[in-house]
Amino acid sequence: MNESHRYRWATPGDINAFFGLCLDNLAGLVLTVSLLAAVFGFPAEFALGHLVPGTAVGVVVGDLLFTWMAFRLARRTGRTDITAMPLGLDTPSTFGMVFFVLGPAFRIGLESGLEEAEAARHAWHIGMCSIVASGFFKLACSPLAGTIRRIVPRAGLLGSLAAIALALITFLPMLEIVTSPLVGLVSLGIILATLTARIPFPLRIPGALAALLVGGVVQWIGGWAGFIPEVSSHVAIDPSAALWPTEWLRALRFEWLEAWADTVHYLPIVIPFALGTVVGGIDCTESAAAAGDEYHTGWIIAVEGIATVVAGACGGVIQTTPYIGHPAYKAMGGRAAYTLATAVFIGLAGLTGSFAWLYQVIPGPAILPILVFIGLEITAQSFHATPEKHYPAVAVACVPALAALAKIETDKLLAAGAQPAGPLIAELFSIRFLAAGFIVTSLVWAGVTAALIDHKLRAAAGWCLVACSLAFCGVIHSPFADGRLFLPWSIGGLPPEAIGRGPVEVAIAYALLALLFSGWSAWAAGDHSRP
Repeated sequence: MNESHRYRWATPGDINAFFGLCLDNLAGLVLTVSLLAAVFGFPAEFALGHLVPGTAVGVVVGDLLFTWMAFRLARRTGRTDITAMPLGLDTPSTFGMVFFVLGPAFRIGLESGLEEAEAARHAWHIGMCSIVASGFFKLACSPLAGTIRRIVPRAGLLGSLAAIALALITFLPMLEIVTSPLVGLVSLGIILATLTARIPFPLRIPGALAALLVGGVVQWIGGWAGFIPEVSSHVAIDPSAALWPTEWLRALRFEWLEAWADTVHYLPIVIPFALGTVVGGIDCTESAAAAGDEYHTGWIIAVEGIATVVAGACGGVIQTTPYIGHPAYKAMGGRAAYTLATAVFIGLAGLTGSFAWLYQVIPGPAILPILVFIGLEITAQSFHATPEKHYPAVAVACVPALAALAKIETDKLLAAGAQPAGPLIAELFSIRFLAAGFIVTSLVWAGVTAALIDHKLRAAAGWCLVACSLAFCGVIHSPFADGRLFLPWSIGGLPPEAIGRGPVEVAIAYALLALLFSGWSAWAAGDHSRP
């Protein structure tokens, strides 16, 4: 390659791209530790020493491989402006792992009589098993990426992601933002102006960095003046005690495999999130191709699978995924230096324990607006990438995820000592019933709706049969408070509220729908054949 065609892997645009990608990943780490500690009482010190380093390793591996792929593509094409694919922590599954895997597993451990440290360790092991399973699932999907995209309705995956984006990624951080509106709303305004509306910040300071700096200054001045109270989801810790963590190295002993039997219970939540990142990876690859960078789809999915497996095996609890914004990073002028710098920074922060200082220093209300932006982007992308006629399928896919949000909030009230009675008990059961396995429910409901919109009654019947079999095992609509799975012939001990609307009744309802749509299809075919 001569000098005029030498790959310019580092440009000034990499600075903006680095801050955008790096702060996204920092926000994910902060969110994981904060939500586990604030909502479930998970020990923050344990999370910082055990969960964070391995999670950071996944980001390091993925971004280094994507950096190498950018050099490889530049060498193969002779182009000098190749932009590396951005990779980081998957925000939807961050919420999913916290609220539906790690948090519940920790509480179940406490209720079973385990000490806090042992309950945290068992939840950590379940999280590791879940992430390793996700990674191997993605590796298995990498050769079949195109087939998966044809089989799974886009409205289902994107509809469930849109609901998670609005209900969890946007709504829950907004609750934290308004706890300190002087910091949170000011930072949010900067994020919306710079990242959503793409209005350059003065002096061309990256929007995410500007929001963090301005929010931090407002926090400091307000705290010094005494008119901003100390309200934060951050649990007070001693950052110096978290330096140079070694606890995560216990993951390399593979003791976490003992939790595999308990992990199976959570796979109906975990695997759909992994499937969502597979389809998202396919979309990201196409988006990069539209911007001029033709990466191999199978290799992109394989890299995120490898990074996810490595993260889980090293103690990580959040899966990695390509980010949607490749064209935006390219427009910033990013090449390959920004992914390399992100790998170095996140790796150093996680493995040296210095992330604990960032966790304490960064005001939650200042960094969480980045997640609001991500939620809005995912929602907009969900509708943009779905055919307009399938919008109702996207909408119906949102309903189970909204039920999951309602369950999160009602569980908080129940944990605080609220005692429901009478009709409220039945109402709470309905919410729990709809929320159980909500990701899979969203897929199935959107599949049925999209097939009906396309006048494919037999396909709709097929989706109903899938729902029937899933309901029989509790993968969707589990009637139990812990959402556990079961074998159809061994179910017992149903709560009184489930009488008349248990797994058998729901499965029969789906089977009747399948029969109805099949007969309807046959009748329509016969009717159309008449002269």
